[in-house]
Formats: sequence, C-alpha cells, structure tokens
Amino acid sequence: MRTFCYGFLGVLLPIYLTGLGMSTAGVGVSITLTLVGSAILTYGVRKPLERFGTRKALVALSFLCFASAVLFLVSRSPWVVVFAAMIGNLAVSVGETGPFLSIEQVILARAIPFEKRTAALSYYHFVGYGAAALGAAVYGLVSGAPTLFAVFLVASIVQLGAFWQLSSQRVEHKNSGRFFSSSPVIRKIAALFSLDSFGGGFVLQSLVAFYFYKRFGLTKEALGGVFFASQILPAISLLLAPWLAKRIGLLNTMVSTHLVSNGFLIAIAIAPSPAIAIACWLGRQLLSQMDVPTRQAYLMAIVDDSEREDAALTTTLTRTVTQAVSPSIAGWAMSAMSMSAPFAFGGIIKTIYDITIWQMFRKVPLKET
Repeated sequence: MRTFCYGFLGVLLPIYLTGLGMSTAGVGVSITLTLVGSAILTYGVRKPLERFGTRKALVALSFLCFASAVLFLVSRSPWVVVFAAMIGNLAVSVGETGPFLSIEQVILARAIPFEKRTAALSYYHFVGYGAAALGAAVYGLVSGAPTLFAVFLVASIVQLGAFWQLSSQRVEHKNSGRFFSSSPVIRKIAALFSLDSFGGGFVLQSLVAFYFYKRFGLTKEALGGVFFASQILPAISLLLAPWLAKRIGLLNTMVSTHLVSNGFLIAIAIAPSPAIAIACWLGRQLLSQMDVPTRQAYLMAIVDDSEREDAALTTTLTRTVTQAVSPSIAGWAMSAMSMSAPFAFGGIIKTIYDITIWQMFRKVPLKET
C-alpha cells in the first residue's frame, strides 16, 4: 500500500509544485527537504523503537503518512505541500528509503536464515517495486491530484491498521546515543553507501520525471508509462539477484551490475532524442536495483546480530542525509548548466563508489556463511 502510493506521488510531486508556481531550482530544494524529513524520521525513530518496540514505531510512522495525506488535500501552498512530503516520508526515488525500510529489513534479517535472506529481501523489494509500478501507471490514468491524494489517505489508514495487527515484539536495539555508530566497519561502509546515495540523489525519480517533462515535453500519460516500466524492470531483476549472488558472491553482484547501470546513466546525458534517453533510463533500471537486496544481505552478514539495528539505521540515515544534498545541486545544474548534467554527475560519482567499495571490502569475511 505504501509503495503503491509512492509510485504516483514521486512522479506527481515536482509537476504539482511547478503548477503551484515553484521554479526549477525550488523543485530541487523541495526534493532535498523531502529527503531531510526522511533522515530526521530515520534518526528520530531510534528511541521509540528501543522503548516501545517494532509495532508501535511502525504505527506511529503510518500515522504521519495519514497526516501528510490530509495536508496534501487541504492546502495548495507549495511549502505546506513540501512539509507534508517531509512528514510522510515520501519516496522521491525509484525504491524506498527511510525508517520503514530500516525497521523492516532488520525484521526480515532476524526472521530468515542467512542462506535464504537474499531471496527474502529480493521478494520484499519485488513486491514494493511492483506496487510502485502500478502506482506510476495509475498516475497516467487518473485526472486530478486531489484524487491521488485521497488514495494516499485511504492507503495510510489501511497501512496503519495492518501494522497494528503485528505482534508487539520488541527490537533488541542498543542505542549508543551517538549520531553515528561506534563500529569502525559500520562507519566505513556507511560512508561508502553515502557516496553512492549522493550520486543517486542527482537522478531521483522525481527529478528524472521533471527532466523528461521539461526536456522532451512528455505528456502525463507518457510519464506514467515510462515510470511504470522503470518500476517493473527492477522488480523483475530483483528475482535474478539471489541467483547471481550465489554464483559470484554478494559484493561482486553489487558492483558488477551497478557499473553497467552507471554507463546507461551517463549515456542519458548525451542522448539526442527522447526514445534513446528513455531506452537508456530503462536499461539503467533493469540493473541498478539488483544491488539493493544484495547490499542489505551483505550488510547484515558483516556485522554481529547485536549491531544490526545500528547498521541498518546508521547506513539508512547517512544515505538519506547525503542524498538530500544532491537534488538542490541538480536543480541548480539543470538551470545554470544543462538539463542533462545531473545524469553525468550521478553516473560518475556512483562509478567511483563501486570501484572503491570493491577495493576496500573484497577481502572482508562474512560473519555468516
């Protein structure tokens, strides 16, 4: 329910804000603020998670989604809309980040044995991407933002009720009180994940939708089709990730698929036509998310069980914080340099990340085999 709504809201947000009178640079800033909100929620959920347990933390986050939907419906002030996106942890990228993901990946890591964990995380993301793809398709079919905001409101209520039905388990989270984890391994890999996320922030779904809308004049229906496909392709590729990881390893799967996808990303910057640009975007999407379940399984496998909450929350927090910086730079680059510049920036930065993480972690042993 959550990612279904993110599928249409991530495409709708920049275009809706433009309709309310916001500039291109302002759209970049608004996406940055949305990610800042996600980072604040990711950090802020630590204490409630420790004190009240998984179920109540997830219910509280769902209530914020409900409040976000209400604000979307009652206000046409662009900055109120941005605030609503912040508290609703609105996903402006293909794929989700933030507190929901942090909590849910630890729940799965504890529930699933190591040998089945990559597959379980792949199925988890497969469902999420599939739902988001349907949401993107709905965006192209439904007329009027208020209707979509109403769907988000109903979905938030359903999600809140579903989380309320979870068992009231407590997560054994040992909060150190530090902003970052004290573990050297976690700090190092969090820094590298942040570099990847900083590069990814240049090509978030909302910015890409805005690029196709401004650069090539794609219609609402065309945008819905493009982003339906761009969610379906990574969903399909996620099913291949466990197979590939068993044959070449988690880290090699992360790096090899990512490098090829970055080549497609850079190619978008020089694409002469919308057809070629869309083909490169879809090629990138086919490969770029195969590292998501493998990255999460790898992270859970190189830390002790007692460190998993810290690892998940610290890496998610640092990824979101650094990703929040990029959209403002991308908005400026689109205005001052070229509409295509963010694709080149993002692809180059993410390539540097791939090479660096392979060099630094290729000899680090897994704690589970």
